[in-house]
Amino acid sequence: MSFIHLHVASAYSLKYGTTQPADLVARAREFNMPALAVTDRDGLAGAIRFAQSCVAEGIAPIIGVDLAIKLPGFTDKKLPRLTLLANGDGGWRSLCRFMTSLNLNATDRNPVITLELLERFSEYSLGLQVLHGPESPVSYAIADKRPDLAIEVFNKTRDLFGDHAIEIVSHLVAGSGPRSTPHAARSLIFARDHDLDAVLSNAVRMCDREDGPIADILDAARQLVPLHPRHVERRNAEAFLKSTDAMAALASEIALAAGERTPRYLLKTTRKWAERALLSPTRDIGLGGIHLPEAHVVGAANQQEMRTLLRSRCESGLNWRYRDSTTIAKAKQRLDDELATVATLGYESYFLTVADITDMARERSIRVAARGSGAGSLICHLLGISGVEPMTHGLLMERFCSPLRRALPDIDIDVESARRLEIYEMVFKRYGAADWSQAGLISRCATVAMVDTYRARHAIRDAGAALGMPAMEIDLLAKSMPHIRAGNIEAALNSLPELKNLNTSAPLTRATIALAARLDGLPRHLAMHPCAMVLSDAAFLDRAPVQFNAGGFPMVEFDKDDVEDIGLLKLDI
Repeated sequence: MSFIHLHVASAYSLKYGTTQPADLVARAREFNMPALAVTDRDGLAGAIRFAQSCVAEGIAPIIGVDLAIKLPGFTDKKLPRLTLLANGDGGWRSLCRFMTSLNLNATDRNPVITLELLERFSEYSLGLQVLHGPESPVSYAIADKRPDLAIEVFNKTRDLFGDHAIEIVSHLVAGSGPRSTPHAARSLIFARDHDLDAVLSNAVRMCDREDGPIADILDAARQLVPLHPRHVERRNAEAFLKSTDAMAALASEIALAAGERTPRYLLKTTRKWAERALLSPTRDIGLGGIHLPEAHVVGAANQQEMRTLLRSRCESGLNWRYRDSTTIAKAKQRLDDELATVATLGYESYFLTVADITDMARERSIRVAARGSGAGSLICHLLGISGVEPMTHGLLMERFCSPLRRALPDIDIDVESARRLEIYEMVFKRYGAADWSQAGLISRCATVAMVDTYRARHAIRDAGAALGMPAMEIDLLAKSMPHIRAGNIEAALNSLPELKNLNTSAPLTRATIALAARLDGLPRHLAMHPCAMVLSDAAFLDRAPVQFNAGGFPMVEFDKDDVEDIGLLKLDI
């Protein structure tokens, strides 16, 4: 029976995971694993592209999140952590809602679980399964050989989640602390003594053993410290995506150390938990769906009324914008064709919503104009979204909206830059939540995230700082680099004349360049997209987690491609 990993950090565990989700999925496919989990730290930013990769490789996705938890009595600077998994019966909704609730009530940069928040948002936490892993409060109590304290700590959250399991992890480190085999054995004994499920994982953060140095650089960069054993999590290179045979051998070693003759029960329970957490990419996550604002939001009672409303508004614009009877007849024929296309796709809400936003902007004397392929639509012109008359200029709607295009149409709205945030506030007032701190909140909009990834300059700065390279040398090397990918640093040094005089022969400099190249493309942090907003229906927050961005606006954790993949209306303002 193939093993299924339940605790895996991808590169979207920002400055922690070393591997892109697609590469982890490809490795799982090589091992003939039927499913794979991704449980990134502090967010779900990589969840949609992970699910897309699973669909492409033909394996089932399991999605969770690794979160810090603050409990009375734990005063260490480093907070313990729990791993939460969405189950296959509404768990994705619970996970998105729970993450949104934590994010919007966070007092620090990252979300932190507290008992007060668990009780307040128990409607969502009860839909989640919890793994008490090597960094959990239970694990720390077991490491201190205090099983009495471990069960006391466990009981504090027992009734606040849907189900619990003790996560058994051994990275074969020396000693008897977390990630050692003796600790894993004691954790298994603790689970058996208290009739708790025990599941095996490898707490993965790398794809291969060779990724260990990258994990070290990310640890140092995350903590803003130079490399030192006390700052680096790993003690060896065992936290990689292991094969079924490797995990079975590990299970046998742990079971024997715990006094069990066979690991069969441990592996069987792990498989049961994995099967219970399998998600449908379409039904649960929403890939391929379309979720536009409801009819009543745009002033209609149902889909048919929306069609009637859209037609009436367009025909009013027809009589206002055209005077010549021959031109009106041609425009009427084209309008009928475009409305038939819109009716086939069910996009009436899309056009009425965008028109509503441009109308609100003009009411406040904010100049707006459509740009891009949306200007090829006569509907956009008649609704006042676009000032360009498409027939005179020979523009076609099909570039923008057609049954042959799978993607949602995309209208770009140019506005006065000094007043752009006014439009954001206007949209949130009309389509957003009244109180973002409440459970069960309803919102139909958010700004869109943008993933900032490692390129040459940032990669050199983080790798150089971690290795202890002098600050002046780091600055000189980084500023000398053009704005290129980190993977192209060596080629730039060899080919660009302006870089020929740089002295890069010192061993520390060579090591910095080599490690910086391996950071290429890894996500660094999330930022607010310069102009994109997303609009959806009342179930928007059931499909996507939201946090506050630096500007104070609610921001979905997914980027522009992800929101389109799950059928949300993206509007560039």
